[in-house]
Amino acid sequence: MESKKLFHEYLRYITLNICGMIGLSCYILADTYFIAKSLGANGLAALNLAIPVYSFIHGSGLMLGMGAATKYTIFQGQKKQEYADKTFSNVLCLTAIFAAVFVFMGIFFAGTLTTILGADREIFSMTKTYLQILLIFAPAFLMNNVLLCFVRNDGNPRLSMAAMLIGSLANIVLDYILIFPLRMGILGAVLATALAPTLSMCILSKHWITKQNHFHIRRLQLSADLTKATLSLGLPSLITEFASGIVMIAFNFIILGLLGNIGVAAYGIVANLSLVVISIYTGIAQGTQPITSRAYGLGNRDEITKILRYATVTIALMSLFIYVLSVINNGFIVGIFNNAQDAYLQRIAESGLILYFTAIPFVGFNIVLSTHFTSIEKALPAQALSLTRGLFLIVPIAFTLAYFFGMTGVWLSYPLTECIVSILGVILYQKFAKSSMRQPS
Repeated sequence: MESKKLFHEYLRYITLNICGMIGLSCYILADTYFIAKSLGANGLAALNLAIPVYSFIHGSGLMLGMGAATKYTIFQGQKKQEYADKTFSNVLCLTAIFAAVFVFMGIFFAGTLTTILGADREIFSMTKTYLQILLIFAPAFLMNNVLLCFVRNDGNPRLSMAAMLIGSLANIVLDYILIFPLRMGILGAVLATALAPTLSMCILSKHWITKQNHFHIRRLQLSADLTKATLSLGLPSLITEFASGIVMIAFNFIILGLLGNIGVAAYGIVANLSLVVISIYTGIAQGTQPITSRAYGLGNRDEITKILRYATVTIALMSLFIYVLSVINNGFIVGIFNNAQDAYLQRIAESGLILYFTAIPFVGFNIVLSTHFTSIEKALPAQALSLTRGLFLIVPIAFTLAYFFGMTGVWLSYPLTECIVSILGVILYQKFAKSSMRQPS
């Protein structure tokens, strides 16, 4: 494919995916805004304690969707339609198993999980309510993510974007109606979030109704090989989302000890804003994946290299724009979520936003590189990057810097971690991605 045509295809995919992912991230941002307006700092603290569970559910859906859709695209590139269909059928079985586990937890262990996440008596009830509804509606979140990935990789990124945006808009409208006119509080907020993926799937159904789909359900049974490939290739997507949850849990415990619920509320504002930024980078990464996997299936190494170069430049420019915007307007941005005009909350969040957001260029690079590795069936370096980001570095660095520098150390632990992982990523790229490509299996 000539460079100009490839670049236009790249722009089309990432633009549609960025729009869709921003819309998807607004599930939680809308909750943050409306809960701040109706329930104040305690509501924000409860929401922030529950968000890691949402990250894990969302990440599980992405793991299943991205892993299976990547394998599907490679099979399509190799003209192996039977295996492509089996991949879709297999992931439906896996999704049902994951959904059953989450629902079981929601029915029987929501209270225990609320306690583990650190909710005190003042916010226990709100946190438990949010968690329980999220877990019970997990099947919708999981299936929506799987279908979004498959529809996008099946050559219909526009419909995938439309489904995400319409679902997000529905969430915002329902948030307002359920929280304010119907006065349902945090229950209304989580119900709005939980109902949105159902509408998204209704939009996606057009792909089947108009017979644009190239994947079909074959005999529903688990294949050990396809399950292994799906989970292995999708694991970095889970870890990327799970990393956000791990960071929030660790930071919540640290900040509760330093500043109490008001500190957690301030961190919740900054962290939820960062989720929107991460969604932009995830959109870029997911936009490159179908093109890269197709090129890999065809053995076109030149296209693979060009796509990664395009994505890296896009990340750099986007990061510069976002950071300058956040520094110039940090007071206004934080003030949107500080409905009570709490000066202490405002001061903590403003300073945190400037420090925390120094991580964004490294975050973007790490997400794109991890997805790049996944797209060419190099699961090991993708998993190494994701695990290092989400588990091995961030928690010890956060506790260490918090001990020596207090709240400033908490904010700086995130950019320091992502910077170290970026260096590791360059090393892994030199070792794995530049080596001779093996024939895709």
